[in-house]
Amino acid sequence: MRRPRHLALLSVGVSGALVLSAAPPAAAAAPTPTTPTTPTGIVVSDGMTQPVFSLADAIEERVFVQTPVDTDHDGRPDRVAIDISRPRETATQGFKVPVIFEHSPYRKGTWGDVPYPSVLVDDLPQNGLTDRNGRRSLDAGAQRAQAKANLPGSLDDYYVPRGYAVVLGQSVGTGDSDGCPTSGDQAETLGTKAVIDWLNGRAKGYDANGAPVTAGWTTGAVGMTGVSYNGTLPNQVATTGVKGLKTIVPVSAISSWYDYYRANGLVVAPGTFQGEDLDILAQYTAGQARAEGPCADELATITEEQDRVTGDYSTFWRDRDYLDARDVKASVFVVHGLNDWNVKTEHFAGWWDQLAKRDVPRKIWLHQGGHGGPGSSASVTLPSGQTWTYKQTENRWFDFWLWNVRNGIMDEPTAVLQREDRAYTTYANWPDPAAREVGLRFAATDATAPGALTTGKPPKATVEQTFVDEGRTIHPDTLVSNPDTASANRLAYRSPELTQSVRISGRPEMRLRMAIDNKPDANLTAYLVDYGPAGSTAAPTVVTRGWMDPQNRKSAARTEPVKQGKLYDYRWTMEPKDYIFPAGHRIGVVVFSSDKEYTLLPLGGTELRVAPNDSELRLPVVGGRSVLGF
Repeated sequence: MRRPRHLALLSVGVSGALVLSAAPPAAAAAPTPTTPTTPTGIVVSDGMTQPVFSLADAIEERVFVQTPVDTDHDGRPDRVAIDISRPRETATQGFKVPVIFEHSPYRKGTWGDVPYPSVLVDDLPQNGLTDRNGRRSLDAGAQRAQAKANLPGSLDDYYVPRGYAVVLGQSVGTGDSDGCPTSGDQAETLGTKAVIDWLNGRAKGYDANGAPVTAGWTTGAVGMTGVSYNGTLPNQVATTGVKGLKTIVPVSAISSWYDYYRANGLVVAPGTFQGEDLDILAQYTAGQARAEGPCADELATITEEQDRVTGDYSTFWRDRDYLDARDVKASVFVVHGLNDWNVKTEHFAGWWDQLAKRDVPRKIWLHQGGHGGPGSSASVTLPSGQTWTYKQTENRWFDFWLWNVRNGIMDEPTAVLQREDRAYTTYANWPDPAAREVGLRFAATDATAPGALTTGKPPKATVEQTFVDEGRTIHPDTLVSNPDTASANRLAYRSPELTQSVRISGRPEMRLRMAIDNKPDANLTAYLVDYGPAGSTAAPTVVTRGWMDPQNRKSAARTEPVKQGKLYDYRWTMEPKDYIFPAGHRIGVVVFSSDKEYTLLPLGGTELRVAPNDSELRLPVVGGRSVLGF
């Protein structure tokens, strides 16, 4: 990485700390390091910038950045509002500072009680029937507030004292910005990119009175970060390859809006937001006045084009898909919860795969929590013996990429992962390079009794097993319980007890031969489950989940009719996972239809039939088949 001209001097200051100061003019002498209370430059200790600038004395300003988009079609380019906090030039002796930038659609004015569509339907919409219950109102505001509680705060409190400017922006069509929300498409991306362009002198900015404002105080080096939607915007902008964006830290971030609201052709909600779709989120971020007023037509277009009938992948979703890293120039520090069922794990895994394909400089931190970050104090001890908290790691990452501090972070293990006992460990990469795909065949000799998972040949006897969809009234917790007892509403298959612990790392895959006997279509759901020994009363652990629409068996982009009573081969991946099944436990898979937590819920009674001898679960087992012991 080429050293920026303004970072020419890296000198040792008091108490062994490094003082990073600006390259002085030709006729001027280099600034003399002083005590941290009156710094002349950035103080670096243990490879991290230190808090030596006064937050109370920071410059605070609002700028309206002109974007190249006109989302409300009023004939004028939309402007986005940004709030800036930065050290005073007198404190920095005139040298320029890099920027940490968080853009958000949630800053203010959201609609706290958006009407949600009902998930209770007489039949699946792709069967040609309609919703009988109209719309219902959920307390979306309370739900969103709960999700947002995990968002990081006080970026300025932490980073301005360390010599950074912090920019907090408001997305196009939200808060004090102009326009209408477009929820993830190119217009929203360009509206965010414009801020980086302004910071680098390529876009116009204005104060509240309309006077032009420039950003002569910054180096133009920008790092973006944020959680959830706030972390998705960095992914979006990184794909543009915009000059000046040096790094991003997306936390629990979306990489494809299709994967957020759909799964293999099926309408699937994000966890805890059952019934939500992209138009609901757009209305929430717009605020009620905007959503029902000047942006009503724009939002109606989203409602129509998102297509809750077929669930197919389309141009609409392709415009909101960032899984192409060919133009990514920024480094990427991916952070995600392994138990995040809001922004599911495919979002980090699919993005990570593409970054690896393009050899983008990267690091990943995976934790055992749900939606949000790991917590600032989460810590990992590296093979070198050094221990760093998550916040210190983030700090060092920004310092390396924005201040050019040579702290060795890129020489450390690529992957940090929290194990089930909540201890953090490191790996050379993710998924584990030692993972090998192992097929666990379904085995059943009885039409109703639970079956087995085996690495050997299935029984010669041919048997088919049936179950009836009652997911509208039966919760998945009930469907995965009692795996050794027959159930009319799901099929369960279990491995023998494991002789040693077994770790999976990657994407489990279902291969199911199945027929729908009395309907044109059905929801299709599979859960991977950790069961205790036979007879155990311990509650099972749902390891991961996966869904698909049988009509999309060939492609998520194409619906094809299903003949009633005909067996088809269905193949789909579950959400990626890194998990250790303890010795003595059993690996289980449960197949059922409608998922009360995620899918549309038709009236019960759909009959499904499985040919277990022609079905299997494929697991990415670290160490391969020999580790399983059966």
